[in-house]
Amino acid sequence: MNAVLLGATRGMGRALARLLVERGDTVCLLGRNPTDLERSARDLQVRGALPAPPSAFPCDLARPETFAPALDAAAESLGRLETVIVTAADFASQADLEADPERARSLAAIDFANTVGFCEHARRRLLAAGGGTLCVFSSVAGDRARSPVVVYGAAKAGLSAYLEGLDHRYHRQGLRTVCVKPGFVRTSMTAGLAPPPFAGDPDRVARRVVRAIDCGRPVVYAPPVWRWIMLAVRNLPRAVMRRVEF
Repeated sequence: MNAVLLGATRGMGRALARLLVERGDTVCLLGRNPTDLERSARDLQVRGALPAPPSAFPCDLARPETFAPALDAAAESLGRLETVIVTAADFASQADLEADPERARSLAAIDFANTVGFCEHARRRLLAAGGGTLCVFSSVAGDRARSPVVVYGAAKAGLSAYLEGLDHRYHRQGLRTVCVKPGFVRTSMTAGLAPPPFAGDPDRVARRVVRAIDCGRPVVYAPPVWRWIMLAVRNLPRAVMRRVEF
């Protein structure tokens, strides 16, 4: 398949790009740092024994004006958009966000409003091409409001609801949405945080996500144990949630 990846220069995006290239898919990289994009493209060229590095174009979730040009360049490079994968996001601790209201506003805008804006550009292009897959990383943090992730969880809850709405509205027109809900994954975004039980490995999570894309599964938890953890959490009484630090 042809796949465009926003956020492919690090963490889960990098793991997914490597897996796709190694199995023979064609990828196009989008990211905000030109140096990281070039380095990642050359890494993929070596891993996939490609004659040339994959195409790469600048795109920054904090700058909505970059969305349309990046997707248009990707479509021209690939010939046709088949799959768009969004792993890019912002993250900060709840304590840091409470100490800096502007940081909290920025995170909420990037992880919800701007991600939705990018997805809307991708959705229109996929439907115009006859359909395709939009795979977006949300989070288990959006499944239930929790005190350690008030702002981040709210943004991800909105994103998950948006992706479900897209599935209801456009599935019959050929748009497949895959909402990825990872638990804690050991990446640069979580560096410095104490990993909880069931922490995920990027390569294993990537394999699970690619299987979901291949079969069109609309929601995928990774690692899979988080489906059952969050089922239990969603059913805890509010009085209990007020007391726990989870």
